[in-house]
Parts: sequence; C-alpha cells; structure tokens
Amino acid sequence: MPVDSLPRADYSLPLAPRRQVIAAECVTQTSMYTPETFTTALILTIVCTCCWGSWANTFKLTRGYRFELFYWDYALGVFLVTLIFAFTLGSRGGDSSFIANLHQASTASLLSAAAGGFIFNIANVLLVAAIDMVGLAIAFPLAIGIALVEGTVLSYAIHPAGNPQLLFAGVGCALLAVVLIGLAYAARGVAGQVATRRGIVVCLVSGVLMGSWAPLLGRPLAATSGGLTPYSAAVLMAFGALLCCFVFNPFLMRRPLVGTPVKATDYLRGPAGYHLLGIAGGCVWGAGTVLNLVASAKVGLPISYAIGQAAPLIATLWGVLVWKEFRGAPGRSRVLLAAVIATYALALALISSSYQAV
Repeated sequence: MPVDSLPRADYSLPLAPRRQVIAAECVTQTSMYTPETFTTALILTIVCTCCWGSWANTFKLTRGYRFELFYWDYALGVFLVTLIFAFTLGSRGGDSSFIANLHQASTASLLSAAAGGFIFNIANVLLVAAIDMVGLAIAFPLAIGIALVEGTVLSYAIHPAGNPQLLFAGVGCALLAVVLIGLAYAARGVAGQVATRRGIVVCLVSGVLMGSWAPLLGRPLAATSGGLTPYSAAVLMAFGALLCCFVFNPFLMRRPLVGTPVKATDYLRGPAGYHLLGIAGGCVWGAGTVLNLVASAKVGLPISYAIGQAAPLIATLWGVLVWKEFRGAPGRSRVLLAAVIATYALALALISSSYQAV
C-alpha cells in the first residue's frame, strides 16, 4: 500500500482508541472490492446484462432436456459462483470480511436477502414455463416489462439513487424495447402457440415476482446497521434460490405447467454433460448478479437493476446471430429488431445520465 494512502491517526484520541480507528480504516480499505468510479460501475452493469441475457444458451444446448431437471444444477451453479466471489473479491485482506459481515448482519437482513432468492427462483421457473405456453412475443412484454418497472420503482423507493426524471425516462425506453422484442417475435409468424388465459396468468405472476427480488435485496444493502455487503447479499440470495428448489421444484416435477410429469430418477439418468451445462448456466447468471450488486454500491440499486434488465436484448441477439431464430423472417421483424437496439441504446444513455445528473 502506498505511504500516502495509509490511514492517518487522530492524535486527539487516547492511544487505544487511536489504534482501533487505524485498524478499522485498514480493514475498510482492503476488505472487499467495490468500483471506485462511475465508469467502472457502468461496465460491471453491462457485463451483468450480458450474463443475464446469455445463461439460457446453456439450456438450449441440452436439446430436449426438461427445464425442471436442468434447474437443479442451475441453482447449484448460482450458489457456487456467489461463494467464490464472496471468498475472493468479497474477502480481500486479513480475516474474511464475508464471514464477519454474516456475523454482524441482522436477522431481518439475512431473511430479506434469502427471501429475494426464494422468490426469484419461482419467478424464473414460471417465466420459462410462460415462454413455452405463450411464446416470447407475449411472455417478454408482460413478465419482463412488469419486472423492469416494478423492480426499479420499488428499489428507488427504498434507496433513491439518480435523477428520477432521467432514470424513469430510461426505464420507459427499456420497457418500449421489451415490447418491440415481442412484436419482432410475433412478426416472425411462428404458429402453434396460443395466448391462453392460463398462460397470461403465469406471465403476470412471473413478472410480479421477478420484480420483487431486487427490492428485497435493496433493504439489507441500504441498511446503516446490520446490513449486508453486495457479496453477502448475493450468497444469501443464491442460498434462498437453492432452498426453494427443494420446495417448489418437486411440486412442478409432479404437476408441470407444460409437458408430462418427470421423476427424480430422470435427473439421475441425465447425461453428465447436461449437468455441467446446468452448473455453467447458473455460474453465468450468478456472476452477473454479483457484478450488478457490486456496481450498485457505487450507482445505487435502481440504476444497476434497470441497466441489467436490458438482458432481453442480449438474449435476442443470441437468437438472431447464433440460433438463427429469425432466418427467413419478414423484413418487418428486422426493422423491429433494429428499433430494439436503438431504443435500448437510448435507455442506457438516459439511465447512465441519471447518475451523472445527481
């Protein structure tokens, strides 16, 4: 550590308290990584967006494997990668700051973060089921649109961050982009998926639940005492999601929203490569979540969450460039996709400016 950066003692204090102040400042400076500049935090949120929009590729590679089975490995991957971050970047220098934070955190903070993960797990499974039931053209605008608006508004209510006019103008552009994605998929003319009342209800429930996990993590992150660091919050969230698998997944395996029931033995018979893909998918999503929460320490959770929810754009680009989902699609679809990219770019500019305008 450079000499100029060493903590300076307050010589107006007695010797013992003076030593405690110096020790506390040293731990603060070396305990965990957080971005020091807005640019770094913005880069982290963009990387998060790429992770959130890319993890589903691992499921596509399983080709016909049931999502209820894939999700066990996915949830495990999320938990493992958050632990890796917590014991590395979240615990730099001396004693483990991650463990120390867990010891000093209040019960309310621990439960709130774990509840966020529990609810996210249900919402994510329902979103995948909704896409199977009604298609991306309807599921994206309904579920992701609700989650984007609800999550940003509630996060802002808990911990205001950024210029509200610019922030919510950016959220409005992002919401418009989600709607345009739905229109682009609808314009492909893919038949066979009908928007039933049951499918719409699943979309709505998924969206409401998906929008509530960020505010549940916002409270312990914003707490002045007994709160959680971004790394601890991510681990607690991942633990809640993993715990939810043992409650919610068995029910869905017996009574799936789409398809026939599956058994636990079907999971055991799954190819080893599929299990590894599930863990990899969880690691990708979990890494994005950690980066989003770490960035929120600089820019605030409303801004980092709003930027992160541009993930449908990344997922759509994967569909266009890699999976060729728009091969042979009419020109209207391509025009809509170009509008999606432009609208998301405007949303990113507005949301980023909301921090700089504070």
